[in-house]
Amino acid sequence: MRSLKKKRRVQVIVLTFVALAGATALIGYGMRDGINFFRAPSEVVAAPPESEEVFRLGGLVVEGSLVRDEGETVRFEVSDGGATIPVVYTGILPDLFEENQGMIGQGRYVDGTFEAQEILAKHDENYEPKEIREALEGARGATNGEAVTN
Repeated sequence: MRSLKKKRRVQVIVLTFVALAGATALIGYGMRDGINFFRAPSEVVAAPPESEEVFRLGGLVVEGSLVRDEGETVRFEVSDGGATIPVVYTGILPDLFEENQGMIGQGRYVDGTFEAQEILAKHDENYEPKEIREALEGARGATNGEAVTN
């Protein structure tokens, strides 16, 4: 009798682990397209991502770089104080989007230009996204000769 109980217990434990592994794999598979990593312009210049990779780019819009093309296409540059990346976006910009203001864009880095699919701007004068603040502080530290740690 004991060996039958022990055998059933082992079977239940193994089945539980298989089900848990399967559920974890399904969750990971479902989320693979929903995970976008944040990068600062300095990180993009140092290690350019593949052109198929979708990620978030954030920094300050460089003053004097905002150019509106025909239609809804807009070109501008984003900087973190260490590097500058040209950005192209087709669509309607948020109302609070301005030069010298923080922004985060989601898109791809193709041939040296960030092709944004979505642009987010800060929503009031006191807000600065955590990622942008950390990137700017890191770039300032690197330009002042301080060690940058993540």
